[in-house]
Amino acid sequence: MSTDVRTGTVRTNVPARLDRLPWSRWHWMIVIGLGTVWILDGLEVTIVGNLSGKLAEPGSGLSITQSQVTGLAAALYVAGACTGALFFGWLTDRFGRKKLFLLTLGLYLVATALTALSFDTWWFFLFRFLTGMGIGGEYAAINSAIDELIPARHRGRIDIIINGTFWLGAALGALLTVPLLNGLPTNLGWRVAFGLGALLGVVILLVRRHVPESPRWLFIHGRADEANHLVDSVEAEVKRETGRDLTEADNWIEIKQRKSTNFLEIAKTLFARYPKRATLGFSLFIGQAFLYNAITFGFAQILQTFFDVPPGNSGYYFAVIAVGNLLGPLLLGRLFDTVGRVPMIAGSYIGSGILLLGTAWLFHSGVLNAVTMTACWCAVLFLASAGASAAYLTVSEIFPMETRAMAIAFFYAIGTAAGGITGPLLFAKLVGTGKVGDTVVAFVIGAAVMIIGGLVELTLGVKAEGKSLEELATPLSAEHAGIPAQRGAGTPAPVTGGAPG
Repeated sequence: MSTDVRTGTVRTNVPARLDRLPWSRWHWMIVIGLGTVWILDGLEVTIVGNLSGKLAEPGSGLSITQSQVTGLAAALYVAGACTGALFFGWLTDRFGRKKLFLLTLGLYLVATALTALSFDTWWFFLFRFLTGMGIGGEYAAINSAIDELIPARHRGRIDIIINGTFWLGAALGALLTVPLLNGLPTNLGWRVAFGLGALLGVVILLVRRHVPESPRWLFIHGRADEANHLVDSVEAEVKRETGRDLTEADNWIEIKQRKSTNFLEIAKTLFARYPKRATLGFSLFIGQAFLYNAITFGFAQILQTFFDVPPGNSGYYFAVIAVGNLLGPLLLGRLFDTVGRVPMIAGSYIGSGILLLGTAWLFHSGVLNAVTMTACWCAVLFLASAGASAAYLTVSEIFPMETRAMAIAFFYAIGTAAGGITGPLLFAKLVGTGKVGDTVVAFVIGAAVMIIGGLVELTLGVKAEGKSLEELATPLSAEHAGIPAQRGAGTPAPVTGGAPG
C-alpha cells in the first residue's frame, strides 16, 4: 500500500484481501461477538409480550394494563429503537463501528437493569424507551461491521442467519417467562426476567471486546496503516489455522480519505443517486416491521383473549413459533447466496403474506385452536423471518461505505416507525376489543404490506450475491479520488481502476 500523506489519498487492496479469506475461527469470533445481540432483542420483545398479563395483575408492583404493556410500552420501545438507530448510526459512520457497538450495548445493559427496578409506570415507560435506543443503535453498528468483515461469498448467508437469531432470543425469552411467572411471586418474576436479560448482555460484552474495528472504515478515515496491520494479523492467523498460503489480492481501489460525511451528502447519496434503492429499502422495512411488530407484540394477548390460554403458559406457544422463525434463516440462508437475493427475498415476502391471508381466513372461520393457530404462525414466519433478515442485509450492502450505518439506521427508523409504532398501537386496540373480525383486519393489513414489499423487490431488487461491497456501490471517497460512481438499482458496472471483486 502506498500513501500520499500530502493529499490524504491511499491506494488499498484491503477490501479484496478481506473478501478472499477462507472461513476461519476469526470469522466465528466476529459472528459470536456481534451477532449475538439479536438474541437480546428477541429476548426483550418476547419477555414483554409474555409478561403483559402478569404485569397487569394486582400486586405486580406497577399500576398498568395489559394493553398499555403491549401497546404504549411496545410503541415506546420501538420509538426508542428508531431514535437510537438514527443517532448512533450517525455516530457509527463518524467515529467507527467498534466504539459504537460497545456504547450501544452498554446503554442496553443499564436501561434493562433499571427496567427491572421499575416502581411506577412512568419509570417503566422511560426505560423501555432507553432500552429500545440501545437496541436500535446496535442494528446500525452491528450490521455495518458484520458486512464489512465477512467475505462477499458468505455475506448473505451469515447476515441472514445472524439477524434470524432474534428468534433464538425469542424462544429463550418465551421459555424463561414460564417458570418465572408460575414459580415466583407476581411482583418478582418479571423483574428477574429483565435482570437475566441484562446479565446475558454482560456476557456478550465480554466477548465483543475482542472484535476489531472495520478495516474498511479505518482506511477511509485516515488510518490506512492501522487497517493494513489489522488485515496482516488476520491473514497470519488464517495461515496458521489452515496451513496454506493465501491467494494474491490483486484488486486495488484509490481512496481520498475523510474524517466524516455530512448529512447533506448522505441524503443526496440515498435519494438523488440511488432513488430506486431507497424505494426498495423503504418497502422491505415497512413490510417486515409492520408484520412483526404489529403481531408478535400482541401474540400472548391473542392466545389469552380468543383461546383462553393462561398468562403463565403463553410462553410455551411462543417458543414453538420462535423455533419456526429461527429455522427459516438457518435453512434458507444459503439460498440467498446461491439462488440469489431477488428471487429469495421476493419469494419469502410474497409467500409469507399469502400464508398470513390463509391464517386470517381460518381464524375468521373459527376452525383454529391455540395449537393450530401456532402451527399456522410457524408456517408464515418460517418464510417471513428469512425475508425480514434479508431487509437488513439489503440496505447494508447497496449503499456506499461512508453512508452504510446511516442508511441502515434511516430505513430501519422510517420503516419501523411506520409499522412498528403504528402497528402495536393499532393491533393492541383491535385485539383488545375481543372481536374476531377486528383481529382479522390486522392480519390482512400485515399480509398486504408484506406482499407489496415482495413485489417491489421483484421490480427493483439488486443482484448482490457474491459481489464485494465496493462493486455494489462505489465508496464516495473513491469517487472523490477520481473513480466514477455507480447508479441505479440494477447490477452496477465494475469500478474503474480495479475495485475489489
